[in-house]
Amino acid sequence: MTLDPQALVTFALQVAEDKKAYDITVLNVGKISIVADYFIICSGRSSIHVQSIAEGIVDVLEEKYSLRPRKEGVKEGHWILLDYGDVVIHVFQDEDRQFYNLERLWGDAPVVDVAAGN
Repeated sequence: MTLDPQALVTFALQVAEDKKAYDITVLNVGKISIVADYFIICSGRSSIHVQSIAEGIVDVLEEKYSLRPRKEGVKEGHWILLDYGDVVIHVFQDEDRQFYNLERLWGDAPVVDVAAGN
């Protein structure tokens, strides 16, 4: 089953929030990059927390929609990348998020108002 990128963002955000991810940012990178349409960037407090957030997203999207991402960084749990094609999810520990600063790197991308679900 295919899932609209905006719907995928909505489901991933819901799971991340349920797993107590914080400082969640969604960037609409579709108009400035061919990499993806959206980046979701969020933080966890420890490697176990980061792994739990990522695993929760993977489990729900696989169970409900049979979607399986390409994954990087799962074992270490400092920065886990989940690549769903149109949506790429970055789950960081704070120190790594500050170091890589994807929000600055992709600063030309509009920030999606998560509260509005756009």
